[in-house]
Amino acid sequence: MTLCEGLIDYAGLFPPAQLPMPETLENYARYTMQDEAGGGWMLGRLICPASRLHEATEHGRALMPGTWATSGYREHADDLEPWRISAIIDIPLAAAVEAILAFNRNHAGEDQGLAGVDVIEMKAPAPGEVDDALEAIPEEIFPWLEVPAGGDFRGVVAALAGSEAGAKLRCGGVTPESVPPAARVAQVIAACVAARVPLKATAGLHHPVRAEHPLTYEDQPPRAVMHGFVNVFLGGALLAAGEVDEAGLVAVLEETDARSFSFDDEGAAWRGRRVSTGRIAEIRRGFLAGFGSCSFEEPVGDLKGLGWL
Repeated sequence: MTLCEGLIDYAGLFPPAQLPMPETLENYARYTMQDEAGGGWMLGRLICPASRLHEATEHGRALMPGTWATSGYREHADDLEPWRISAIIDIPLAAAVEAILAFNRNHAGEDQGLAGVDVIEMKAPAPGEVDDALEAIPEEIFPWLEVPAGGDFRGVVAALAGSEAGAKLRCGGVTPESVPPAARVAQVIAACVAARVPLKATAGLHHPVRAEHPLTYEDQPPRAVMHGFVNVFLGGALLAAGEVDEAGLVAVLEETDARSFSFDDEGAAWRGRRVSTGRIAEIRRGFLAGFGSCSFEEPVGDLKGLGWL
């Protein structure tokens, strides 16, 4: 399924999973070695706070390609690429950039494990400050700027137009009120399509199709209707391809019947609106990057359960 290739950035360190660093890195190493049936082709980057990159070095260098300190990974040495990491900017930007560059230098050779931060994610500053923020980021690092959860996002999207940067859209969280309405999600996607600004999503997209689910892994968790990642990404592809307008995108986002979606070698469709496999690949490369999730196994398992993998 071209729609899902490299779609999921693994964010096991973040809520609701909030796993320890060693477990997160062990999971990521295992996912990189999953075969096609295991969904390994759906894996994107590892997400790590900039303030914790030193921990990723400490606990992960033996797992990264190049070192192979544990025999269980040696057989894969010829097959795996260096780990790609997206750093969350949780400390002042200048300090984060310094930490990122140090990490990249440290992991440029096989002796410390091959890995590199090539993407960062940060809260968007005020529209008038976007250019200054982008100038502080090295050219080799692509930034995603998270648009405000409420209020006006269009100024940020407009400021990103024509730059080497993208917008980030939060689709949920650990409380019901953190899940934005479908109309808001559609507005952000449509604004990015119109401005030709790449878009990444995060949070609340563990499941393929819109439905009510628990929001945490507690014994008595809060529940809410969560957006489906197939709804979001196929809907975005249909909008970018001109197969639906913004109102139609809202309808795709609100779809709860998995049978309304279909996939084959030639493309994907929702209720007769269709986009070809080649066009999906083009849209994914240039516009819809993927999403961050604290679980990799849930999205893959759900796709298998629907018979889509």
